Amino acid sequence: MSTDEILMDSEERMEKAVNVLTQNLAGIRTGRANAGLVDSLRVEVYGSQTPLKQLASIGTPEPQQIVIRPYDTGTIKEIEKAIVAGDLGLNPQSDGRLIRLNVPPLSTEVRKKMVARIKELAEDAKISIRNIRRDANKAADAAEKEKTLSEDDRDKLKEDVQELTKKYEAQVTEAAKAREAEVLEQ
Repeated sequence: MSTDEILMDSEERMEKAVNVLTQNLAGIRTGRANAGLVDSLRVEVYGSQTPLKQLASIGTPEPQQIVIRPYDTGTIKEIEKAIVAGDLGLNPQSDGRLIRLNVPPLSTEVRKKMVARIKELAEDAKISIRNIRRDANKAADAAEKEKTLSEDDRDKLKEDVQELTKKYEAQVTEAAKAREAEVLEQ
C-alpha cells in the first residue's frame, strides 16, 4: 500500500469509529425527550427485525414526551413490545393510532450510570482508533521492509497517522463531554 492509501484507509476507519460513538451516544437518555432514544430499537414485524424509524415517524412535541406514529397502525402492539423489551425505563401509552412515551426526569443515581456508560463508550471508540493506528503503523513497517517506502517516508507516515489519531481522539472526547453535560443538566 502507498502512503496515501494507508492514510486514507486509516482516516476512513477512524471516521467510522467516531460515527459509531455518535450513534451510540444518541441512544443514551438525558433528562429531555430525544428521538435518538428509540431510533435504534428493532421491532419484530413482518417476520424480521426492523428498525423503528422505518416503521414510524418519531417526534418530540414536548421536552418530556416522545410521540411515535406508526405508518401501519397494525404494528402498534409490536412497537410497544419492543419499547418494553428495550429496557429504556419508558412505559408506552397507546391510543390505537400513536404511542406516547413520557420521559421521566433522571435521578442522580441514573445520571451517574449514564455518565459512566458515556465514558465506557468513549473509551471503546478511542481503543478502536488506537487499533487503527497500530494497523497503519504495521502497514508502514511492512511497506518499508518491501522497499516500497524509504525509512524517512515510513517515519513521516507514522507521524501523519499519529496526527490523525490525536484529531479523532479529540473528537471522541468532545462528543463524550457534550453528552455528559446534557445528561448532568437538570
